[in-house]
Amino acid sequence: MRLDFYLSHVTELARKAAKIAASKGRVTVNGDVIKKANYTVKEGDVICLDDMPLAWPSEGYYLMHKPAGYVCANQDSDHPVVLDLLPSHLGQSLNIVGRLDKDTTGLLLLTTDGQWLHRITSPRNACGKRYRMTLVSPISDDNLKQLEEGVLLNGESSLTLPAVAERICENEIYLTIQEGKYHQVKRMLAAVGNKVELLHRDQIGLLTLDADLQAGEFRQLTETEVAYF
Repeated sequence: MRLDFYLSHVTELARKAAKIAASKGRVTVNGDVIKKANYTVKEGDVICLDDMPLAWPSEGYYLMHKPAGYVCANQDSDHPVVLDLLPSHLGQSLNIVGRLDKDTTGLLLLTTDGQWLHRITSPRNACGKRYRMTLVSPISDDNLKQLEEGVLLNGESSLTLPAVAERICENEIYLTIQEGKYHQVKRMLAAVGNKVELLHRDQIGLLTLDADLQAGEFRQLTETEVAYF
């Protein structure tokens, strides 16, 4: 791991400030002053900033209530990204677990743990994702049955996997899917002649979005929650 990346991960310093701190001789590795920001540090090294020992970073696991208008990407030239909602020393190190469209709100997971990310996103693990949606038109029982049995998406050659569809009212439903195809939920409703007006994800596997977590807020997952996946 690069020294400047390490410093930005375990302190409040942004990458640029970390580089400056190193260049000024404020950082030592195993007792030696290291001024090069691209110096490689490894677990077991004794790293100090201003003579204060720093800990080796542990894996991070976070839950965010994604607001509308933010893109699930590291950077975007036209729109704000979800990582902008995090402190800089966190956002630089986290990976987004799956994606939500710019206008979709709700539960988003972020982590530094690549294996954990893979367990959630791998199709073979069939991790359910539940969406609450408001539709432009009322949906029939027949349409709900179609969604549950699988529909043929435009441009696809096979049906979607079986899903769980629950009516909330005549034009609101819950839909739980196990896949993650491009714009899948919206395309599934289009396949039964409807259109999604509002889309909100409130559950992934056993993990549900906190009722009191406001849009744009985030929190660290507990050990129990991490172990769900």
